[in-house]
Amino acid sequence: MKPIERAARALCRLDGHPRDGVSEADMPWEDYLPQVRAVLEALHEPSEWMAEAGAELLRHVGAGEGEQGYRQDAADIWRYMLDSMVKDIG
Repeated sequence: MKPIERAARALCRLDGHPRDGVSEADMPWEDYLPQVRAVLEALHEPSEWMAEAGAELLRHVGAGEGEQGYRQDAADIWRYMLDSMVKDIG
């Protein structure tokens, strides 16, 4: 499942829809895609905290890593930056 779909489903549940829909044909989470896109556009630029969180991980990336290692590093940077963004809320 793509992250945009996960986000739309989360908004759908938050809005009181406990399941995707009554049937496969009735999937109200799709109605939340415009909201998810709007949020992603608003979040496009990282905060200073997010940039630092990503930079901290990049400082430890090894030049000899394989493709899987680079993918994992990129995923970790994404998570660290999002975690940092969530901390900005609190």
